Amino acid sequence: MSALTQTDALFFGSAGLDRAATERLVQETLAGADDGELYLEYAQSEGMVWDDGKLRTASYDTSQGFGLRAVCDETVGFAHAVNLDEKTLRRAAGSVSAVKGGYAGTLALPPQGTNRLLYGDENPLLSKTFEQRLALLQEIDAYVRAADPRVHQVSVSLAATWQAVQIISAGGFRAADIRPLVRLNVSVVTKQGERMETGSRGAGGRQSYDHLFDPAQWHSLADEALRKALVNLDAVEAKAGEMTVVLGPGWPAVLLHEAIGHGLEGDFNRKKTSAFAGLMGQKIAADGVTIVDDGTLENKRGSITIDDEGTPSQCTTLIENGVLVGFMQDRMNARLMGVKPTGNGRRESFGCQPYPRMTNTMMLAGDKSPEEIIASVDHGLFAADFGGGQVDITSGKFVFTATEAYEIEGGKIGRPVKGASLVGSGFESLKNISMVGNDCRLDLGVGTCGKMGQSVPVGVGQPTLRLDNMTVGGVGMTDE
Repeated sequence: MSALTQTDALFFGSAGLDRAATERLVQETLAGADDGELYLEYAQSEGMVWDDGKLRTASYDTSQGFGLRAVCDETVGFAHAVNLDEKTLRRAAGSVSAVKGGYAGTLALPPQGTNRLLYGDENPLLSKTFEQRLALLQEIDAYVRAADPRVHQVSVSLAATWQAVQIISAGGFRAADIRPLVRLNVSVVTKQGERMETGSRGAGGRQSYDHLFDPAQWHSLADEALRKALVNLDAVEAKAGEMTVVLGPGWPAVLLHEAIGHGLEGDFNRKKTSAFAGLMGQKIAADGVTIVDDGTLENKRGSITIDDEGTPSQCTTLIENGVLVGFMQDRMNARLMGVKPTGNGRRESFGCQPYPRMTNTMMLAGDKSPEEIIASVDHGLFAADFGGGQVDITSGKFVFTATEAYEIEGGKIGRPVKGASLVGSGFESLKNISMVGNDCRLDLGVGTCGKMGQSVPVGVGQPTLRLDNMTVGGVGMTDE
């Protein structure tokens, strides 16, 4: 059954809207506007947290509603409601139409349709019972506790959502998507004497629960969380200073996402508030650095068949061999900048407006082996994993905390260290990349991106990287 057929049943069957009347209302509302759409959404979500031997939380939520938007030049009229009926829609249309103010715009061309499917439409909430989910959390807890006597506390969380959306715009355009999403996370606290350290690992994607319930999968997550917690028990305080830093593959690309990715979103560049504004076509990174945003990867957390304006997702090259060649665009900013939208118009829910947002953002592989990169460093830091960080979009300056890191001495990985933070700017870091590994991989499916008060699921990825002249904060410096 197609996504349009399924969402028709939800919005024009169960909810009681009349499809023909709704399409006429959208056409009337957007007459004379440059762009806009009616965004219909139905979503279910659930979550469970097993912590310290107890079920701490178990939640379930269902929501539905619409967001109606009209765009004139760069002025936006937007209204949303949880009631799916014609009366409420007409009240919203009256408010939204006010932004036109007599301006006779040219309606933007509707998005192109797509028959591509990047993930299944199964509802993960229906695939496992409460008892089965609870049993999995208990089994993981018991597995970790039995693995090492230094395990002090275990926390396991399991979550899923099933989201159905339909976008209707002028000219009879309609597009729909069914989006499943699951995630499992394991966190471990180890204790040795008076010292306690943590480690965590998670995975997920746009799929059913079955993958996460596979013992091989959750064993891997649990083993890795425990390994990291045990490594940190032996970690020494990181030394501060300027040094060569090697970033591991996969999740460490969260630094790339925050310090570089946001600066390559269309709205920041149109408004010239990004450090990369006005640099299109210029060399902004080292040779061999190619960065893409790819929303078309099957079953990945950041993938979307269509964005929240109805534009099919695509692979957008942002930096090619060090040269800035593209930005991520929604429809409004693309139109105002005279370029095509890239399928990056995303919103958290029907109550939010779409903005240019990342999907799966990654640096592509180079030609160096990870071993070769490590061997090239006489003295430095190997950052294998990261936690949180802060970034200033305008300047590109960032501070990121490593949750797993090691000294590099004489071309070999040495002692684990704690308290290491990377301080710098995305702009300068791109130029300081001196070696790009051949081991590019995406994270396991745990990323969530915040912007304008909204959160959306994303993916990040990169190969092993060598960055020269990086500032590392350690002893005597804060990691905030």
